[in-house]
Amino acid sequence: MSTAPLPKISDLKISPKIVAVFGNGSFGTAMATVVGRNGHTVRMLSRRQEVVDGINNDHKNPKCFSDFELPTTISATIDAAEALKDVDYIVHCIPVQSSRNFLKNIKHLIPPTVPIICTSKGMDVTTLEMMNELIPSALESRDQPLTYLSGPSFAKELLDMNPTGVVMASKTLELANTAAELFRSPYLRVYPCDDVIGVEIGGALKNIFAIGAGVVEGMGLGLNSTALLVTRGCNEMKKLSIAHGARPETLSGLSGIGDLMLTCFGKASRNRTVGCRLGKGETLQQILDTSKEVAEGVATAPAAAKLVRNLKLESEFPMIIAISELLEGKRDAQATCELMMVVPVKANEG
Repeated sequence: MSTAPLPKISDLKISPKIVAVFGNGSFGTAMATVVGRNGHTVRMLSRRQEVVDGINNDHKNPKCFSDFELPTTISATIDAAEALKDVDYIVHCIPVQSSRNFLKNIKHLIPPTVPIICTSKGMDVTTLEMMNELIPSALESRDQPLTYLSGPSFAKELLDMNPTGVVMASKTLELANTAAELFRSPYLRVYPCDDVIGVEIGGALKNIFAIGAGVVEGMGLGLNSTALLVTRGCNEMKKLSIAHGARPETLSGLSGIGDLMLTCFGKASRNRTVGCRLGKGETLQQILDTSKEVAEGVATAPAAAKLVRNLKLESEFPMIIAISELLEGKRDAQATCELMMVVPVKANEG
């Protein structure tokens, strides 16, 4: 664990705030801890009374990282109105596929001027929306201040205060910078960015390629094959981002290739774990039945493949198509690897 000293509120550029955190999974717990360590008052909104009791009585989340003692600045509640009372910021850590209904149910309680910092990464399977479209749609508001936190950041390593860098994206750099100050600390660098589309697409697609990287490992193909897959995945990620108006340099940074590398090579990656188990012969249903947390790539891959097909660009994105068809049961792991590895070779794409 890092021995870096914790910052004092007097050292920060932002006065103490009240922050509501939606979600009490591993990343929600990590986000609450980072903000709580900075001296802000944090209220975690949970659906489970046992989680609320554990956090409030023992300063521990019994659902995840149950041995980790949370800062005393963190409390929890099952009452959305209580969590949002006089709130200054909201940190949204709900999985993408659950976010629409979650937000719709409490939209009347969310003050329209309070910034929402979204950490969810993926694409809605029905509408193909990413969070920058889904949140305004769910809230029926186009004016809510929104930012998006992304980058290579495993929850456990944030709890352990390992040096980490992430990106805070918003349409305005002023909001991105202000929101970033909630999280900045001696162990966490937060870089402001105004390329929301690039940050969102990088965060969504990297989960798909992490599943592919896991398949490669599960089949015992080695690091040469994984490096090939990750490099080709980066290429597909860039092409789809640019097609949607993102800046290519965004995908070369922390929220693009940085997050891709961590998720594809890091053993704590949920998406990589799903792929590894698929590569060893388990069915997707067996994996989902025994998984404690959501691997967003499982839903994002078919959604991204649908998007690619709608654009009539299947030949340009063979790995997105291959991984999607594996998850849909249309091909086995061996055939998926063959399709992911044998791709048209064009100059300057290696």
